[in-house]
Order: sequence, then C-alpha cells, then structure tokens
Amino acid sequence: MKMQLKAGVAALTLAAATSFAADIRIDGFPDYDSQLNLITPSLTQHNVEMLMNNHGDHHNKLKTNLATGSGAGDVVLIDVGFIGSFVNAGGFVDLTDFYKDIAGNYADYAVQAGKGNDGKQYAVPVDLGPGVMYFRRDYMEDMGFDLDEVMTDWDTYLAYGEELKKKDILLIGNASAIAVAYYRFNVGKGEGLYFDVDGNSLVTSDRFVRAFELAKAVRDGGMDGNISEWTEDWYAGFREGKFATQMSGAWLLGHLQNWMAPETSGNWGVSHLPDGTYGTWGGSYLAIPQQAKNVSAAWDLIEHMISAENQLAGFKNIAAFPAHTGTYSDASFDEPIEFLRGQKARALWADVAANINPVTPMNGDLIAESLVNVALDKVLNDGVDIEKALSDAEKQIKRRVR
Repeated sequence: MKMQLKAGVAALTLAAATSFAADIRIDGFPDYDSQLNLITPSLTQHNVEMLMNNHGDHHNKLKTNLATGSGAGDVVLIDVGFIGSFVNAGGFVDLTDFYKDIAGNYADYAVQAGKGNDGKQYAVPVDLGPGVMYFRRDYMEDMGFDLDEVMTDWDTYLAYGEELKKKDILLIGNASAIAVAYYRFNVGKGEGLYFDVDGNSLVTSDRFVRAFELAKAVRDGGMDGNISEWTEDWYAGFREGKFATQMSGAWLLGHLQNWMAPETSGNWGVSHLPDGTYGTWGGSYLAIPQQAKNVSAAWDLIEHMISAENQLAGFKNIAAFPAHTGTYSDASFDEPIEFLRGQKARALWADVAANINPVTPMNGDLIAESLVNVALDKVLNDGVDIEKALSDAEKQIKRRVR
C-alpha cells in the first residue's frame, strides 16, 4: 500500500514483558506503526518491537539483510511491488505448513502472488489495493456527464477528457497513471506483468503498446498536467480541483480525507476502471527471514496481524483494505462514506478484490518495471516512438535479467 512516508527510524516496545515471552522484531514502513501500536499490545505472549523506516530505505535495507544473512527483523513487511523479486531471490522461511489451513480465507490472487516459482508460500498478504477510479463528482454528474457512459471503455474515458479540456479542466494529473493501469490490469492468464511463464519479456506485446498509446493520446491532447505523483504539486492538484480523475488503490481515500485534501469532502466518488477492468494497485505482505531467531513466535505475530479482527482494525485505522475475505460481510462495508458524498464504496472495493486474477511474480520484475518507466518517460516527454522505446527497454531487460 502506498503511504505518506515518514523520515527516520523508530523502535518501540509494544507489549509488556513476561518471563516466558519471546522477543520479536518487525521491520516495516509507515503507516503500519499506527496499526501496530493499536493491535500488538493484545499479543501478550510476546514482546514485540518495531523498526520503521521510510518505504524506499526499508526495502533497500531488507535487500542487503537478505543478501548478507543478517540484520533483518523476525517479521518483515514487503510492498507488493517488491514481492516477486524478493520471494524468488530466496532468504525467507517456507510458510506453507503454517498457512495452508487458513489460506482459503484470503484473496486468492494475493495468496498466489506470495508464492515462489517453486509453488511454496514465502509471504502472506496483509492488505490489498483494489484498483479503482476516483473522480470529482462536481466534474461528473454535477456537469451532466453519465459515469457509466464515461467508464464504458478507455476511448470513452479519453473522450470525457476532451470535453473537460474545453472547460479548462484536466482529466488526470499525469498520463503515466493511465499506461500503468492498462498494462497492469490486462495481464493474460498465467502471465507475469513483464514476463511470460518461461521468463521471456512481454514488454513489446500489444498490452504495453496500447497502454503507451493511451497515455500518449492524453499527453498530446493536453489532457494531463504532467504533474509527478506524491509531490506537493500533486497534492495541490487534489485540493484545488485541477484534475477530474485519479486511478489508484482503494487506500487513496485515507490520504485524501486525512491529510491531502480534507476540504474537498463531498466532491469525490469512486468507480470501477474503464472497460470493467479489475486489478490491484498496491498491497503489502508479511514474511519471515530465514535468519529469524524464533520462527514460531514470528508466525504468532503474523497470524495476529492477519486475523479478521485486526484486518478490520487496519481498514478503519489506516485504510488498509483487508486481505481476509471473511471481513467483507462486516456491517461497516455497507456504511456510507461521507467524504465520497455518502457512497457505499467499500462494497465496490470488495467486488474488485473478489474478481482480480492472479499475476505470477517474477524475479526480474523490479528491473523490468524500472526500464518500462524510463521508456514511458521517453515517449511522453521526449517524443520517442513507442515501439522503439519498448524495443530498447526489452533489449536492456534481456541483458540485465538472467
């Protein structure tokens, strides 16, 4: 799950010591410190310490810890974007026997993504990021547009952007989000994001070409602001109503209402993505490094964090959408959300989560993602031909991924 990042490291003891308690350290990134502060005092059989670092530094440190065989916590939090590379690089405890009796309680696509290429379970999902479209209601139904018609497919979505341009309203902050949504959410069965089942690159396939074409059409049509995400200009865009839509995970609601644009309450709604597309935009996993001193106690913490009760607590505390599908019948899913003009959006998020197909994680995902992002930047900002940009990216992927 994408979070607002906090600098520095915090280490806190969260449960009172007992003479029989095992010490457990969990390494992660904000805002999970807020969640852990709430739920771990109830894990009274262990002393739980947490080491929080910002998102990027946490994953860089973990990569080094796994490579050297020392320094990692007993439990580690892993962003979904890193799961394929980390799991298949080795260094984690096989959790298959711990998890097998309860795995059916969690979203299948997320469970599958936590498995290595050997089919064993090395990481378990703690939250999901159902991919949805946030839209400004004052630029949609209040202006006479029909949401269902706008979201019919990607062409009708872009046509909406052309109409908004006539009113000096941007469709989206940055066109790159459209490309990312398209190529992430239209993966073929049994494929990975960037590689097929045999490890061959897919980045020159029709899926990526179409994704880049959509983004380029928006950029060339002057329908985006070329505003980098997670910057002050982007936050201001939400507050000031500069753009009409934003693709994201369900978790964006927490950021919008809590700190990014609380004054825009009532102006937002959420919908499925164009063309009835289902996909995941974020999510987090828990794993136990092989260097952990007490695997049994580490699993106790994981099992505690992924329980239905604590999944719901995370949903309410930090807008972390539950991986535990048994929570979706909770009464809170039918509650109207004031910030979204009374929309019962949690039920929509649950529908997305229930219809996402598994995407096979691959060891080279991080490298491929970086090179595809570079290629997209060249297309949108430097005018490089789409097929050339993708072909160049594929050549580099083949050289760097073995």
